[in-house]
Amino acid sequence: MGYKLYYASGSAAMGTRVLLEEISVSYELIPTKISSDKTRSPELLALNPNGWVPVLICDDITMYEGAAIAMFLCARHPEVRLAPKIDDPEYGLYLQTLVYFSSSVQNAFQLNYYPERFANTSADEPSAQRRGIRRLRETWKVIDDQIGSNEWVLGDQFSAVDIYLFMLTTWLDPLRGHPSTDAFPNVKRIANTVMARPSVQLVYDQWITENK
Repeated sequence: MGYKLYYASGSAAMGTRVLLEEISVSYELIPTKISSDKTRSPELLALNPNGWVPVLICDDITMYEGAAIAMFLCARHPEVRLAPKIDDPEYGLYLQTLVYFSSSVQNAFQLNYYPERFANTSADEPSAQRRGIRRLRETWKVIDDQIGSNEWVLGDQFSAVDIYLFMLTTWLDPLRGHPSTDAFPNVKRIANTVMARPSVQLVYDQWITENK
């Protein structure tokens, strides 16, 4: 079983690639340019009209949205135990947290990185960026409180949620006024543990080297 992954460094596709490494399946990376000043390729737009990655192709199935892809891969490969079983008590929290990451935490990043998507005029963009920073502080506090003393986000079991958490922490940029993971000790603890995994060391090698 092989996969094709439309991929760009620094994007959410890196989290998807970590999942594919954890699952130990063959996959092909399709390098994709997603810079805001670049025109999206017709090929990418045909697969995802938003022009974003990740886009995952498996047989006749084409998917976009990182959280949805994570759920899909976990369900397709239950043997690797990257998600609770549907009748496990943690299953609801697994779904809830992935959706919260994609709908709330990622939205806060978008406010700051892409204010033009939320502001009516260029004059309003700084306000959107500032709101994004405040929202980052709010959403990461929710996650930090949720983790508490857990070993992993969902409790005692490592999961795709922990990979997603690590991916999002790599987008925090103090030079943009973002909060540091130092402000969220439970988040930082899990992110540091995830970073030691071979899959993450492979995919995030350059980021890890640059942020030592």
